[in-house]
Amino acid sequence: MIAIAIREPGPADVLVPVERPTPECGPADLLIKVAAAGVNRPDVLQRQGRYAPPQGVTDIPGLEVAGTVAAVGSQVTGWSIGDAVCALLAGGGYAEYCVAPAPQCLPVPAGLDLTQAAALPEVMFTVWTNVFERGQLKAGESVLIHGGSSGIGTAAIQLARARGARVFATAGSDEKCRACEALGAERCINYRDQDFVAEVKALTADHGVDVVLDMVGGDYLQRNIDVLGMDGRLVQIAQLGGYRSTISTIPILQRRLTITGSTLRARSVDEKGRIAAAVREQVWPLLESGAVRVVIHATFPLAQAAQAHALMESSHHIGKLVLLVES
Repeated sequence: MIAIAIREPGPADVLVPVERPTPECGPADLLIKVAAAGVNRPDVLQRQGRYAPPQGVTDIPGLEVAGTVAAVGSQVTGWSIGDAVCALLAGGGYAEYCVAPAPQCLPVPAGLDLTQAAALPEVMFTVWTNVFERGQLKAGESVLIHGGSSGIGTAAIQLARARGARVFATAGSDEKCRACEALGAERCINYRDQDFVAEVKALTADHGVDVVLDMVGGDYLQRNIDVLGMDGRLVQIAQLGGYRSTISTIPILQRRLTITGSTLRARSVDEKGRIAAAVREQVWPLLESGAVRVVIHATFPLAQAAQAHALMESSHHIGKLVLLVES
């Protein structure tokens, strides 16, 4: 099969097409003929040499795919060859074939095609487990979503709004802010020329928000604490702005704040399977009804993975980037 390999840690052009053996389907797995693969920030970090795959996982990048079932493991039930499927992976998605543990596989939502479905697993698993499980966001509460125009952000805005929350977001341009508001954010704040703490405080009568979803870290940490209301929850899912910060802990005590976070890639198959079941029950109906839609900025042929990474690193996109695999 053809796959995309990382020749060496470095810039986008170290991504090169190579020929690799088609992976073997284990007894608890599905072999997927890939039609499309989502591109995610962790793929970029892996390419840069900053996010190694878990032990025993292929070095081929790619954390989510959609396609058709090509083989079914001997212990797997409920799937047949030819079924349309999307799957969360620990790696290996940038290829013509990949293997996925059956618990991490989901049927393609009704009404969606394989390109749209490839943009779902990493995003929806991440948003569900962080915003609604760790962050405990409930109807009637409020949430601030940083990076609102990203794949994670566009999904989080829509899911939070669909589930009855008041949604605020940040983004880096007026165009991106308008896109976030069109998806359901009550207000999106351009962080380049506005103070999101002051803006959110003004919009909430100085109360602040109940939940913050952040992938920036660094000097955002204190500002996120400042923007949280009583019993607020900060959920950290990445550290794009740096791993270190100095904060005052007094507001944490005074307002009974919770700071939490998580990663997804290294979790066990059982844990990912539990999240998959929750996503199928809670999120798939919103996609099938049209209450939540997939936002795809651009697609690229698999061989142009380097161009997709360059666009992601430029941050000149709104929503997801997807690689298409020729049949």
